[in-house]
Amino acid sequence: MATLALLVVFPFLMAYAAASDLLTMTIPNRLCAALVVTFAGLAAGSGLGWPEVASHLGAGGVTLLATFALFAFGLIGGGDAKLAAATALWLGFDHLADYLLVASAAGGVLTLGLLRLRTHPLPGFASAWPWALHLHDRRTGVPYGIALAAAALVVCPAASLWRLALPA
Repeated sequence: MATLALLVVFPFLMAYAAASDLLTMTIPNRLCAALVVTFAGLAAGSGLGWPEVASHLGAGGVTLLATFALFAFGLIGGGDAKLAAATALWLGFDHLADYLLVASAAGGVLTLGLLRLRTHPLPGFASAWPWALHLHDRRTGVPYGIALAAAALVVCPAASLWRLALPA
């Protein structure tokens, strides 16, 4: 169960979050709920001790508070806030700073690239794609879920939880 959750479900949900944010500029609540529920099943079925579970819950809770403050000030979307918190739940405090640093760097690159792309006309073949038109619109935000998901996939193999599936 732990191997399936860590090596299949988590990466699939991260890829789905990135694709959803790119195509629709939303991250579904059910996706974040699936991350939380799968983590709960993993924690219960893998023998994680209460101190470890509490640390993971704390990382998720702290991230939720911080990202909802950013959401309240209009700096990030609500889906981004929930995705970051659900991901922090999986990573715990040990790798939370790494995740936030990689997500910030990836988000910066994504933002600069998208802003640069928006200075050029959209190619004719892409004008038939509603998502491309929306993404190319300068009034549209940045699908930051892409950066959050990419950062999660970069950082997760180093997180202590992944030792359940990837023994040394």
